This record gives sequence, structure tokens and C-alpha cells, in this order.
Amino acid sequence: MKTPLIAALLAAGFCLNAQADQALAQSKNCMACHAVDKKLVGPSYKDISKKYTGQKDAAAKLAVKVIKGGSGAWGAVPMPANPQVSEADAQKLVAWILAQK
Repeated sequence: MKTPLIAALLAAGFCLNAQADQALAQSKNCMACHAVDKKLVGPSYKDISKKYTGQKDAAAKLAVKVIKGGSGAWGAVPMPANPQVSEADAQKLVAWILAQK
């Protein structure tokens, strides 16, 4: 049973993690081409989440795409490789992206 204080702390922790992952996306220059809720050069994170919801291998597939880049999934504009993003950071970013609703 959660007390109101515990519930509030859990909610605050969740918000901090969400902000931290958006900060990671900004620090890795992801936000230059993507936004949370609108298309820029690439699709919005909400659209990515919607497209991959329910796919078992989505997180692994997208983490590879973050690092190695890709093309064709969202049209003619390719996503460049991001070799400066570690596998651990790519997994964090993808988890955050897939949580966008």
C-alpha cells in the first residue's frame, strides 16, 4: 500500500528520469532532428513510439538504429549514424522514446 508521500516521491522520481532522458537526447544532439510531439527532420518521438508499440524487438532494433543510422523506415531522409552514443545510452534513449504517448 502506497502512502501519499511515497506516491508523490515515486512520481517525482519518474519525472526526474523523464527529464534526464530528454537531457540525454539533447546532449547527444538527437533533438536537432527530432522533437517529442512534432515532426522536424525526422519523426516525432511520439510517432516513433506509436509505430513500434507492441513489437517485441523494437527496443533492440531502435538502439542499433540510433548508433548505426538507417534509412527507409520514415521516408527518403536517412538517419545518420551516431557512433558517439554508447550502447547503454542508446538503450536509455530508446526506452524513453518508446515511453512517449
